[in-house]
Amino acid sequence: MDHDHRLLLQARRRLTVQVAGAISAVLAIFGAVVFCVGLHDQHFSSRRELASIAQRATLENPPPCVWLFSWNAPGSVRGSPGAPAALPLASVLDQVAAGGRERVDEMTAGGRTYLVHTLRRDGVAVQAAMDLHAQASERSRLLHTLIVSELAGLLAALLIGQIVARRAIAPLGEALARQRRFAADLSHELRTPLTRLHTRAQLLARRLRRGTEPAVLADEVDRLVASSKELGEVVEDLLLSARFAQLDRTFHPVDLTELAADQIALEQARAHSLGIRIEQRCRGTAAPVVSGVPSALRRVISALIDNALRHTGAGGHVWVTVSGGPKLVELVVRDDGVGLDPHDSERLFVRYASGNRGFGLGLALVREVVEGHGGTIVADGRPGVGAAFIVRLPACPAPDRSDPADVWPHPPSLPEAPWPHPAPHAEAPRVP
Repeated sequence: MDHDHRLLLQARRRLTVQVAGAISAVLAIFGAVVFCVGLHDQHFSSRRELASIAQRATLENPPPCVWLFSWNAPGSVRGSPGAPAALPLASVLDQVAAGGRERVDEMTAGGRTYLVHTLRRDGVAVQAAMDLHAQASERSRLLHTLIVSELAGLLAALLIGQIVARRAIAPLGEALARQRRFAADLSHELRTPLTRLHTRAQLLARRLRRGTEPAVLADEVDRLVASSKELGEVVEDLLLSARFAQLDRTFHPVDLTELAADQIALEQARAHSLGIRIEQRCRGTAAPVVSGVPSALRRVISALIDNALRHTGAGGHVWVTVSGGPKLVELVVRDDGVGLDPHDSERLFVRYASGNRGFGLGLALVREVVEGHGGTIVADGRPGVGAAFIVRLPACPAPDRSDPADVWPHPPSLPEAPWPHPAPHAEAPRVP
């Protein structure tokens, strides 16, 4: 588990606890308010009910759990049948009978709590006593219900907190994943231009030390400048792609033959140092012109040539074939290097997928660019005899060179029927 993943897990757990704690606190406050309001209502209702009973009920037929007593003379008290032995409160009854004020008291006896209301009714002191056991049981049930509800609410709060945390952290995880992918894309995309610059700079420095005339080195300097320009385009496009999920660009007519020739010329010095020969071939009856972004298509060709050079040994060959047709333009980059397993031909375009050729990120980026231009790319080959990468793009009419504003807003779509192509190993002999 990497550091970013651990941080995300910690943030998600912390957010889950915070959300669950907040919801639980709200439920606890709500439960406490409900209990207090219920307790207050119960207390008020009991006193009001007992006052009404004391004013109207008879000693012989009081309501259930209520007993009445009347004071007749000092020491002489009549009471309802079945009254508890602890009742009445004789001292209070005597005080009210002697002209004292109406009173409401609570007393506990024998494990029971009683509410006692003493008053004067028709000139006679009357005392009503109510057993509060039913109210206590009701409060206990309410309290248990609130506790169970709080526990259930806590579990629900944890679940809700987990869901909220996942959804809240998901954009952060996606941002970190994009950041890592951008770093990987940047390092991969910059590797080829930097390698090319380094190789040309070494050759240029070597020739300068040998005293070669500057005029002779003009072509090398021009190619060095072109490589540095391409490097700037790579950086600019990567920075723009990091800011926008899908960059809305204007597509221009692009001649793949010219583009391939430029990339082959830029790679000749590196290929020569590796002992590899690069050849370009042109086929077809129509001009190989497609609608696209020149810098992006240039990197497609550059990445495929770079891939072929990295997997071809000294004495090997790389063929770049461009074929133009009425509906499709095909670009084939073929080598006679280590080859590939046909079963891995699709997996090669998956990011970071491991294979016998070590592909993954580079070809995944190539596929993204090709599909963004409405085209397709496939791989073919066999172990030990080389590999071929075939790019097919929709053809478009040749641009009007006199009108620089002749552009297409988007690439045309591929036709439904695929364009046949020759077998990948039929053009040139393979190096054993």
